[in-house]
Amino acid sequence: MTFHSGYVSILGRPNVGKSTLLNALVGEKLAIVSPKPQTTRNRVLGILQVPSQGDRPSGQVILIDTPGVHKPDSSLGRTMMAEVRQALAGCDLLLLMADVTHRFGREDQFALEMAKSSGTPVLLLLNKIDRVPKKDQLLPIMEEYRHRHDFRAIIPLSARKRQGLDVLLETMLKDLPEGPRYFPEDQITDQPLRFMVAESIRQQVVEATSEEVPYATAVVIDAFEEGERLTRVAATIHCEREGQKRILVGRHGQMLKKIGTAARPEIVRLVGTRVFLELFVKVSPQWRESRSFLEALDWRRQFLEGRAE
Repeated sequence: MTFHSGYVSILGRPNVGKSTLLNALVGEKLAIVSPKPQTTRNRVLGILQVPSQGDRPSGQVILIDTPGVHKPDSSLGRTMMAEVRQALAGCDLLLLMADVTHRFGREDQFALEMAKSSGTPVLLLLNKIDRVPKKDQLLPIMEEYRHRHDFRAIIPLSARKRQGLDVLLETMLKDLPEGPRYFPEDQITDQPLRFMVAESIRQQVVEATSEEVPYATAVVIDAFEEGERLTRVAATIHCEREGQKRILVGRHGQMLKKIGTAARPEIVRLVGTRVFLELFVKVSPQWRESRSFLEALDWRRQFLEGRAE
């Protein structure tokens, strides 16, 4: 039996369900999921190990979740779009996601143009079909997309309800080339633990706050001490204005306590020990425009610099 493998990038406008799909396929929470758009800021890699089944070959699908395609209005936005372009470079297959509950718009067109210009085979995924009362309503949407591009296949699915994932998996393996196992069988991501802990904290910031606060915050791990029974974590939530800091801290520190309490169970799951978590809030004006600050957030850059030392 042949072994198929390759890199598969997930592309689409903000809030289309890319991170939900990644988590559903891998079976682990690797990426933040939120109804608020532009939550994903980095490429998130998930490794799917696929056993052979019937005529289906075994394989390894390396999925890359990307930030939502949008017109950037800050250095952070431009960095996010650079992450998207890097994810498209050299991938073997592209998954273009569309939300069937929304009309085709400018951001969809932007994502489609990026998919076309990549020169990579594209599967179109029509997501959120669980919200469509009559399935024949999907037919005109599929027909509209067929006129826009020659997709390798069009697959209706619901990432949230895990509908259509078997068809997607079969199609991906069929379209990926025969190749090696790029990662060990027990590995599901390339993200370091510190980054995943920071993202677990940021997830709770996103869920606990509203308006501009989720987009104006970043989480930096200041200390990470792993013990046999206890892991100590100190992290700073950076924001841009004093008003945002007051919201994040809350009256008598209640909001910060709420964020820490909500984040701790996920961190415990990640590290496998009890967790002592300390959170701080710091005002870092215009951090989204600071190249040095954004570089400090990039764990891939930190990893490469560490190897070079």
